[in-house]
Amino acid sequence: MEQGNIAWMLVSSALVLFMTPGLALFYAGLARSKNASATIMHSLMSMGIIGVVWVLWGYTIAFGPSIGGLFGDFSLFGLSGVSAEVGPDGGIPPMLFMMFQGMFAIIAPAILTGAFAERMKFSAYVLFMILWVTLVYAPVAHWVWAEGGWIFELGALDFAGGNVVHITSGVGALAAALIVGRRMGFGIEPMESHNVPMVVLGTGMLWFGWFGFNAGSALAADSTAVNAFVVTNTAAAAGAIGWAAFTWIKDGKPSVIGAASGAVAGLVAITPAAGFVGPMPAIIIGLVGGILCAVAARFLINLKLDDALSVWGVHGIGGTWGGIATGLFVGFGYGALEIPRIQQIGIQVISIAATWGWAFVVTAIILLELKYTIGFLGTENNEAHGREQRGYRPRHG
Repeated sequence: MEQGNIAWMLVSSALVLFMTPGLALFYAGLARSKNASATIMHSLMSMGIIGVVWVLWGYTIAFGPSIGGLFGDFSLFGLSGVSAEVGPDGGIPPMLFMMFQGMFAIIAPAILTGAFAERMKFSAYVLFMILWVTLVYAPVAHWVWAEGGWIFELGALDFAGGNVVHITSGVGALAAALIVGRRMGFGIEPMESHNVPMVVLGTGMLWFGWFGFNAGSALAADSTAVNAFVVTNTAAAAGAIGWAAFTWIKDGKPSVIGAASGAVAGLVAITPAAGFVGPMPAIIIGLVGGILCAVAARFLINLKLDDALSVWGVHGIGGTWGGIATGLFVGFGYGALEIPRIQQIGIQVISIAATWGWAFVVTAIILLELKYTIGFLGTENNEAHGREQRGYRPRHG
């Protein structure tokens, strides 16, 4: 069984990494054609930059021995003492756990980049990614998942990253929309998605990879992984129905982009609950998630805030709903509720509020520091023609 668990976690790690190229295609299809390459570059370089940062210091901040429940110490810097061998207590090797968690650290900031798609210069993007993972993602991962983390000790339930991945990136996106500012022509020029098949292909890759994201979070090939696999698919399907139905009622016709976005919203919403609820609650979580995220995305547009690819609406609100829904439905169809339900819901709300506050404030500080030092906007000409980050040079003139 030990070898089977290792094999499953190796596959799950690869599946989670596969989600980032899927996200690249999903975002590139949603963006305008002139900015598709730059949008893909954001996700690609997250794989490169964070892949190194996680090994050097990200993992030790997230999972090193706790300092006051807030972050890990630096004893695991450069993976010092992180073994590839199975420990005396069985389970998976620490290095494999590190790698699995590293794939989460890669996709979280890549998700956030959708908020400022089409308008941040590459140098600012690189610094932002390094600072954000170090100061936002890794500490929250420690709070929620590390032994000794204050949210972990509080008893909050986050099976696969509702707080850690989706709320941090979604709320960080809200800060980015406020501070980075609008794209040129926002609200005046049409900014429709340029490639629907690319969006659908990216959605399929995300949906596929999400089985590793959620079922892999069982950290074993067992019944919890099986249940997480089933509810992941179920919630994604319900989310697609929810968003498509909303656009059908609201606009008079269902939308392909809406159905794809709804599937992602359903996946986001079930993430924190995947190890704690059964298939029937998953239908409710996914369906409500699809509708709530559709409403949230439109709400931000009505406020004239330019969250370019609706990151806050899908991930911030989807992750928040999923965290609350975990408290509402834990033990229904799978798992067990160990404390009074109202107490569990209260713990969920505390953990969500803390994550919202930290992610928004620290992301805002990072962005303001960049704004008033190196600046984070590309030149007006680069934004107008989409040349930043794809190495475009005109042949003549």
